[in-house]
Amino acid sequence: MIRRFWEDVRAKSRWVHERDDARAVLKTLLADGTPAMFWYRLMQWSRRWRLAPLEMFCNKINAFFCGCIIGRGAEFGPRFVLIHSQGVVINGGVVGGSDVRIEHQVTIGAERRRFPVLGDDVFLGAGAKILGALTIGDRVRVGANAVVLTDVPADSTAVGVPARVVRREIPAENASAASTIVLNNEGTVQ
Repeated sequence: MIRRFWEDVRAKSRWVHERDDARAVLKTLLADGTPAMFWYRLMQWSRRWRLAPLEMFCNKINAFFCGCIIGRGAEFGPRFVLIHSQGVVINGGVVGGSDVRIEHQVTIGAERRRFPVLGDDVFLGAGAKILGALTIGDRVRVGANAVVLTDVPADSTAVGVPARVVRREIPAENASAASTIVLNNEGTVQ
């Protein structure tokens, strides 16, 4: 649990400060959002070891002191980052991959007991709402205040109410790994 939390803190330091040296990590440890990450990881650890009272305690501490409600069954992979924790609400059935980064006021919720699934390397902007049984692909960016009601394909940027894909990057064939082709809404090359 400590190793996973430390990995989360270093990822947050790299995202916020663009480095993970001792000074940047210390600033990250003192930043808001980091305590919520700690309580979430402790809650997740308690759930694995079936320590229900500790799991519930961590959940309530996170809600009361950090302003962050993360359902007890929510599962996120390594390098989970809450940039700011205030107003974040995540349903207990949500599953997220590695390198998920979440801004403040984000809601990831269920619709009729069906939950969203988030891929790897996902960024959710401030105030974004992800609702229902949908999939957010790998390397997706969701803009601030977007309301996502349908699947978002990998390598995309989604914005608006309701959210729509405004940019999609598809790796170019026979080119270096860093090359991409950028497509507009209609799927044509820009």
